Amino acid sequence: MNATMLVASLAAASANPNLEFNVTKFVPKQSVVNGADLRYRAVENIVYVQRPVDEKYQTLNVYVPEAYFNGETVNGYTSRSAPIFFPNYVGGYMPSMAQKPGAGMESRNNAILRAVAHGYVVVTPGARGRTLKDESGTYFGKAPAAIVDLKAAVRYVRSNRGKIPGDTGKIVSNGTSAGGALSALLGASGNNPDYSKYLSDLGAADARDDVWAVSAYCPITNLDNADMAYEWLLNGVNEARSFGRSLPPLPGGKPPADMPPAGPPPGAGNNPFGQPMTKPGPMTPAQQAHSAALKGMFPAYVNSLNLKAPNGPALTLTNDGTGSFQEFVEAYVVQSARSAKEKGTDVSATPWVKMVNGQVSGIDWSAFVRGVGRMKQTSAFDGLDLGTGENNLFGSTTVDSRHFTEYGMKNSVAANAGAAEKSVIRMMNPMSYLGTKGTQTATHWRIRHGTLDRDTSLAIPVILATKLSNLGLDVDLALPWNTPHSGDYDLDELFAWI
Repeated sequence: MNATMLVASLAAASANPNLEFNVTKFVPKQSVVNGADLRYRAVENIVYVQRPVDEKYQTLNVYVPEAYFNGETVNGYTSRSAPIFFPNYVGGYMPSMAQKPGAGMESRNNAILRAVAHGYVVVTPGARGRTLKDESGTYFGKAPAAIVDLKAAVRYVRSNRGKIPGDTGKIVSNGTSAGGALSALLGASGNNPDYSKYLSDLGAADARDDVWAVSAYCPITNLDNADMAYEWLLNGVNEARSFGRSLPPLPGGKPPADMPPAGPPPGAGNNPFGQPMTKPGPMTPAQQAHSAALKGMFPAYVNSLNLKAPNGPALTLTNDGTGSFQEFVEAYVVQSARSAKEKGTDVSATPWVKMVNGQVSGIDWSAFVRGVGRMKQTSAFDGLDLGTGENNLFGSTTVDSRHFTEYGMKNSVAANAGAAEKSVIRMMNPMSYLGTKGTQTATHWRIRHGTLDRDTSLAIPVILATKLSNLGLDVDLALPWNTPHSGDYDLDELFAWI
């Protein structure tokens, strides 16, 4: 059974023909945020498509400040002007249910509660993921299922303008890791017809799916070029180290029951928090050779993008991987050190930070790279043994894992290896849609990738942000000091940006 047949087979049992938001379903809720009482109303478990494949994941929750039902304002917002905060909780491209208010990082309130307290209307969508399959063994959560579901959820919100409180013209997407990648993809590919058939099969609302602003924490994105970027940064670092989980817990302080446990499951791949299941230790000579080859391919990719610095110079790389683009990435790390020092952090104790007269003058790039270290062995994303979560993402309805790069396919060591369709690979990369006709790209972008984040190369967020900036869009990129792979750690700053 293919995905289309699966959708059709479930249509009769799960039909939701009107896709109308029922305003009578709001339930009063109460919590405490920063020591203050917070009253709000909620409608949960709303199926956002007419023909869901899996109602467990294709649902959304809506949370609205109580003040808006009394004609009052919060932080100057009204029930009509409040932005709609749209956080997804996808990790590792795994399936994710619509989340609820609860505990976040360090037992603090999660982003949902804090956003409601700030005056936002919050819509949290669920989405299918790469491991889902039905009783017949058919997979139904492979790419591009997750992004299609998020688009369908946006369409549901837009189609219920005036019923769901908030300004549907100011939807702010937020996500971390794979969720950050999907947030970026949602912002990059608004209304592009590539997704139309998938949305039609689900019976998505006839409405726009573009968003106003994107918040993306450590986005694991640009997957078909991520191996090259990883080895450009880390070639010569020939031992992978395990750093443990670093993402904040989901609401309630622990993963949902349907997520696998912290330890590696049978077989290879990435766990739902984006960390690699490959064993730490030295890379083999063959892996080191692949690292060198992938690094050597990266300059041609960077140079093909025609990126420019804010003051105009072209950002390029020479064949050995050095050049103005490398200096541009390095400058973000230098700025991170300077910002940390201004906030009172003693950065002088960091061996690779250069100080002159008590001020940060630069960094030792090579020492920085060695100090940060490698988390993933080569190939980090398109595993030559089809062993990564990303290989699993690009499977089909009948094949669990496939390659998604020419290099991976050419050098595959997996039996009967196949490759994902180019159209599917395109639909998972926001870079595919920037500046293209028929696409409405989000106007405002905030991207955060910590200096200690080893899950993907620093080059990946810099490339995305620079391309966006070159298109004349509003972009705020920073590499927070000594921050590992994580998200929602600076919500006050995020809300101020919004």
